[in-house]
Amino acid sequence: MIRVLIAEDMHILREALVELLSLHDDIEVVAGVASGLEIVPAALEHRPDIAVIDIDLPGLDGVAAAAELRRALPECAVLILTALTKPGVLRRALGVQVAGFVPKDIRPAELAAAIRTVAAGGRAVDPSLALVALEAPESPLSQRETEVLRMSATGAQPAEIAERLFLTYGTVRNYLTSAVAKLGARNRVDAIRIATESGWI
Repeated sequence: MIRVLIAEDMHILREALVELLSLHDDIEVVAGVASGLEIVPAALEHRPDIAVIDIDLPGLDGVAAAAELRRALPECAVLILTALTKPGVLRRALGVQVAGFVPKDIRPAELAAAIRTVAAGGRAVDPSLALVALEAPESPLSQRETEVLRMSATGAQPAEIAERLFLTYGTVRNYLTSAVAKLGARNRVDAIRIATESGWI
């Protein structure tokens, strides 16, 4: 039996996925959550084999949640479900070593097959999505710059970011300044726009 966690913020779609996957004798949906922040706690409680995660989640996006899940429960493989085709987002997902990456308009039988492939230790990456990811330019930002800019995009101020990341206020300001410079942006807001449109944050 393959134990599955589903993370999807649209209630009707989450329920549909639960119903469709429950039709398969070898798949059991053990948890369903609506935000990225709920994924790790639910996974630690229910111990799924696979987490099917929508990439565009509130609270914490699917890629960031996948990275956290990998650290907290490395035995749980991640299958990303997405309607987004931003190259940088796809590259980020591959960068955190998700086991699968499939479009939201996948047929139910194909999704079940992808889950089985991942559960068996394989990878299930949609070829067209993989091509988009491979053709994308890499982000010029360092991991820390990306993290700081992503938090800034949520409205967090430098002092708050510094506290949450255990950095000094000056260090956070420096990361933001260097991110703006590397992206050729006019200011922090413009840097967030450029990085978001490119799928780098």
